[in-house]
Amino acid sequence: MFIGREREVAALDRLYESNKFEFAVIYGRRRVGKTALINHFIDNKEAIYFMGVESNEKQNLENFSKSIIEYSSGIEAETSFLSFQAALEYVFKLAEKKRLILAIDEYPYVARSSKSLASTLQLLIDKYKDTSQLMLILCGSSMSYMEDEVLAYKSPLYGRRTAQMKIQPFSFEETCRCFKNFSDEDKALAYGIVGGTPQYLLQMDDRLSIEDNIKNTYLNPISFLYEEPTNLLKQEVREPSIYTAIITAIAVGASRMSDISNKVGEDSNICANYLKSLINLGIVKKETPYGEKTSRKSIYSIEDNMFRFWYRFVPNNNSVIMRGAADIVYRRIEPQLSEYMGAVFEEICKQYLWKLLLDGNSPVEFSELGRWWGNDPIEKKQTEIDIMGDQDKSTALFGECKWINENVDVKVLEKLKKRSRLFRYENVHLFLFAKKGFTQGCIEEAGKMGNVSLVTYDQIYEYLKDRGITAF
Repeated sequence: MFIGREREVAALDRLYESNKFEFAVIYGRRRVGKTALINHFIDNKEAIYFMGVESNEKQNLENFSKSIIEYSSGIEAETSFLSFQAALEYVFKLAEKKRLILAIDEYPYVARSSKSLASTLQLLIDKYKDTSQLMLILCGSSMSYMEDEVLAYKSPLYGRRTAQMKIQPFSFEETCRCFKNFSDEDKALAYGIVGGTPQYLLQMDDRLSIEDNIKNTYLNPISFLYEEPTNLLKQEVREPSIYTAIITAIAVGASRMSDISNKVGEDSNICANYLKSLINLGIVKKETPYGEKTSRKSIYSIEDNMFRFWYRFVPNNNSVIMRGAADIVYRRIEPQLSEYMGAVFEEICKQYLWKLLLDGNSPVEFSELGRWWGNDPIEKKQTEIDIMGDQDKSTALFGECKWINENVDVKVLEKLKKRSRLFRYENVHLFLFAKKGFTQGCIEEAGKMGNVSLVTYDQIYEYLKDRGITAF
């Protein structure tokens, strides 16, 4: 069953319906669902689909030729075009008479094997773009290659594309559509454990408990996810051991560049380059306090939930896991799950606020959301705010998120109110988010203040559900 990607499919449909030459570039990290998107889009359309392989030019040309001949004749043939130029020119000419899609998946593999491919495509696009009805799709998992060799100014293909799509993991809202049998709370846990990457979501069985899913995926040496972070890094980077060391350092609490550098035992400048690659891959994110541009306060955290969960719980327990003692490891994990989910809940709350804004229901029309941390001059200590966003110099929202198994009391609200006064906004709206609910004292105080929204996880979920998502 194909889920989500409505905007991407709609964009591809618009390109297709133009009936003129179109060139779409689709890229994103591995397992994110690019191939599924393409296959869904070309279904029941005149299309040639070809997936490149990590081999030489001869092998890729033979495979490409088979895809073309099978499309045009309906039979598998052993014959091959003499060159990529001849093969591509044949496709461009086919598309002079009818609408035709050519999708080249894992394009970087093909282009690396045939150094002249990009220039050949440039030549043929320029020759046929005014007469051909071809819709060309180039897709790749190597994001650095797609950005540098396809989209960048130096690329022969620069300026020829008519659309580009960077495919991101599913949001929490989209993730929920994948699971019909999980409880509402378990859907949040599933999102926290594997994130929004479709291939990882497929590893979760919503007929089982979250406990059993964790045991079957992360705590099982033969499972797909058990070695996934290691395998993914081997595919994406040249020195996976250093990348692993950096991710491990962040996972155990090192967040600033100096701390990461000390943990890894490498110079800060070297670590900075590796971190940049991890950020581009969507594994790590860099944050500065909201509203500040200086990098001196920048911190790093693991953005991808699958990587975050894996590095938090698997390496330290690897010896026990290898002995088949999943029950023992889970007993170690379970007491930490609530604390682990804190950052996940913050992300879910941010996504909820963005939905409010896009639906026209937000009390503050912010442009960005982020965390803030810094010095409290009154209490003379470091403090932080989970969520912050401003509309202008006078209007802002502040949010606090609590993923705890008890009602949030008035002290949390008072603390958020106090922290909001560290800034000089005249109009302030406070959001207090809770997993379970709020004490009567908190509810009464929020009512008196009049500028407070108390939101439970159930309300977030129901809001997403009420937006017409059929799979909920």
